[in-house]
Amino acid sequence: MALTQSDIDGELARVRESYDKARAEGAPAADHPPRDFPPYRSSVLRHPKQPLVAVHGDPETVELHTPVFGHTDITAIDNDLTVQHQGEPLGERITVSGRLLDSRGRPVHGQLIELWQANASGRYAHLRDQHPAPLDPNFTGVGRTLTGDDGSYHFTTIKPGAYPWRNHENAWRPAHLHFSVFGAAFTQRLVTQMYFPGDPLFAYDPILQSVTEPAARERLVATYDHALSRPEWSLGYRWDIVLDGPSATWIEEGR
Repeated sequence: MALTQSDIDGELARVRESYDKARAEGAPAADHPPRDFPPYRSSVLRHPKQPLVAVHGDPETVELHTPVFGHTDITAIDNDLTVQHQGEPLGERITVSGRLLDSRGRPVHGQLIELWQANASGRYAHLRDQHPAPLDPNFTGVGRTLTGDDGSYHFTTIKPGAYPWRNHENAWRPAHLHFSVFGAAFTQRLVTQMYFPGDPLFAYDPILQSVTEPAARERLVATYDHALSRPEWSLGYRWDIVLDGPSATWIEEGR
């Protein structure tokens, strides 16, 4: 029998009830979810069950086998996903800006930030994405940039659409952007997601709801910033990424 949204809602409610009870009894806040969060079905099947394996030898050996968007230096248009092709992509143009900060609120400069996303129809330019929504020949959905001296980053892109993901019957993911942040090496890569304010799908998404602490979950949602909006061009969103500490941004790999 197919798993329904009602089934997932019930599971999420029980998880929240258990978490609230634990917090009331003095348990610490859980800013990061368990890697085997039951309502997120595939996490139960593929989460790591053994300790991480130390890599010995030349660290560049690992970096040669690590994902990276591009094999050249970062160019002037890598952070503008709307000008990377001959034509203009379809959809609502947006500007996303913020700062990369450490646990003490200090800016982290010179760090590589990558972004990838679905297009305005909710489809990724990837062979494994078979969602019957149109591809956009003028939108690949990947970008990258380096943080400035003040830790700032900036992207211009298209607001992505929601898409189905088959976790359960009628499962839809809220619109979101994927971010990865690198330290001094690709082995220090951290991956997270940014969401848009007011999305009605928040309550139905097991991935977002796996962050059971409300304050930590809210930190994944960007703020609309009219000062970032560009006249007759794009709407602006502000979203800071905090690497560690009590205000840390949730990272997919867990802690």
